[in-house]
Amino acid sequence: MVWAEVSCTVPAAMVDEVAEFLIELSGSGVSIDNLFLDTFSLDTVRESDRKTVKAYLPADADLTAKIDTITAFLAKHGPAFPDFTFLQPAISLLREEDWANNWKQYFKPARIGKRLVIKPTWESFNPDPGDLIIELDPGMAFGTGTHATTRLCLEALEQIFFREGTWTNRQGPIPATVLDVGTGSGILAIAAAKMGGDRIVGLDIDPRAVEVAGENVRQNGAADRVELGTTPLTEMKGQFDVVLANILAEELVRLATPLIDRLGPGGTLVLSGILTEREDFVRTGFADHGVTLLTTTRHAEWSCLCYRRDT
Repeated sequence: MVWAEVSCTVPAAMVDEVAEFLIELSGSGVSIDNLFLDTFSLDTVRESDRKTVKAYLPADADLTAKIDTITAFLAKHGPAFPDFTFLQPAISLLREEDWANNWKQYFKPARIGKRLVIKPTWESFNPDPGDLIIELDPGMAFGTGTHATTRLCLEALEQIFFREGTWTNRQGPIPATVLDVGTGSGILAIAAAKMGGDRIVGLDIDPRAVEVAGENVRQNGAADRVELGTTPLTEMKGQFDVVLANILAEELVRLATPLIDRLGPGGTLVLSGILTEREDFVRTGFADHGVTLLTTTRHAEWSCLCYRRDT
């Protein structure tokens, strides 16, 4: 399928109004290019007084009419904003496969923790003895394993299963059941299966993510242990030895009760997707919920909190 990327450059003060209009017109999200960078030093980053709002429209028979509508909107509403200069929307044609494939040149095998290696399906790799190889094709779902939030989860999961770090003196069998909330590409669910989990359930609100995760699960020979679906967390039944949630801090706090409800007594809750500046917010949100904070790990500007359910 061919798409048209429609770029509208407007004063910063007009961005919200243009974005809202384009979202309603396109029925999907927009992207905003809003930073000016003239060197490779982040110290030089400054906000630009002009920003580019991009929407994506099917390149079909209705495209010309929709672009005319966008042009008319800019011409009508732009003069109300200081420093507005009318610029015709820029149009670039993209194929859907471009979005899904062009990034692949930047995704290389990556070692995480002591044993895990995330390997793209299209790359070759010579493993060391004891390596756990995850073959991954993220497709259009988030989660290559290289992002700090995913990496922190994988490192915690490895320590939990192999009784290392905080879990060195943990007694009892290794975890048998794992719930992965916001599974994305399925990488955490697959890792849990590779490490010895018997039953792993991965949930995501995006059906496309579940489809991609299913392909990755099958690619890694874990379909007999990993179940995937879009069931809301609040409707899930049963309890798990480990619950993983790599989502935004606000969502973690909002879902604190159902996340803990799904965790068995003595089980481990792994929370990631937390900007370090939001750490205290999440700690407060999980206080007085019958869980004890075991460890906090950080990478770049992200944090991962691990809790144990007390009862």
